[in-house]
Amino acid sequence: MKFCKKYEEYMQEQKEKKNPPGVGFKKLKKILKRCRRRDHLPPRIASISQQHGNNCPRECTVCDGTFFPELQKEMEDVVGWFNENARKLLELHLASSFKKCLTWFRGNHSKTSHLGLIQEGRDLVNYALINAVAIRKILKKYDKIHESSQGQAFKTQVQKMRIEILQSPWLCELMAFHINLKESQKESGAVLASLFGGCSFIVDDGKPFLSCELSDSVKVDIDLTCSICLDTVFDPISLTCGHIYCYMCACSAASVNVVDGLKAADPSEKCPLCREVCVYKGAVHLDELSILLKRSCREYWEERRKTERAERLQQAKEYWDYQCRSFTGI
Repeated sequence: MKFCKKYEEYMQEQKEKKNPPGVGFKKLKKILKRCRRRDHLPPRIASISQQHGNNCPRECTVCDGTFFPELQKEMEDVVGWFNENARKLLELHLASSFKKCLTWFRGNHSKTSHLGLIQEGRDLVNYALINAVAIRKILKKYDKIHESSQGQAFKTQVQKMRIEILQSPWLCELMAFHINLKESQKESGAVLASLFGGCSFIVDDGKPFLSCELSDSVKVDIDLTCSICLDTVFDPISLTCGHIYCYMCACSAASVNVVDGLKAADPSEKCPLCREVCVYKGAVHLDELSILLKRSCREYWEERRKTERAERLQQAKEYWDYQCRSFTGI
């Protein structure tokens, strides 16, 4: 079965369940088909196109004015929906018993069960995978028609804009959620379904990674070394640019006290790696990853916890001493 038909069938099935946004794969292919014909082009560009056979020239009003803006809007919608639903799922998984009871009384029985959480997690991973493949295929088709690398350049651009679904911090959290579930099953002796196969926590030459083969052609590797302290991330957070740091290290880089937190960071503060601005206020706390690292690196985690506790207490003491002096005028 051709991918386009497979994708359309998948999205139709999903619309009957949750009606998520998707990539207009068929519509975008039709836009590219127009590029094979030259009747929409100005005479000067049409003559250039003639020299390139059936391919569309690099200067194309149809593609530049329709194809990329349309694809960008759809990618924003897909990533936004995925992030929101993954956040809700993982918040429910880590919620207190009281909150889970409230969810149960509201009629969402499936969401509070172990199997229900696994199934919803698997659905989200499949949604991320098939949309990532759809975007990759349509951009490859663009480059083939245009004999250019603008499709790949666009992919690089959207990565900087943080609308690449495989870069989402919530995908990292789902991977950690999957490994945590597997470990819990081993400890309890239960045998339940998992989110996906080929996902593992790896320490290679002293460097920790999350590695996941989502399919034969899509593999995600996430480096879990903080580039500030050069150690395994502790109390990890992901900035909006996608880079992962220890919470205390991120506060230090943003020039804020741990009491005020990253929300108090000045918008002009930059990510230490990519130098992007305005990346601290929307930072995501990676709770599932924190649980995974605590379980996988027990000795390191306990030692780091003691060190960080002392440092946080010191920062809190200095903060409140300063506030008292400011209030009293001493």
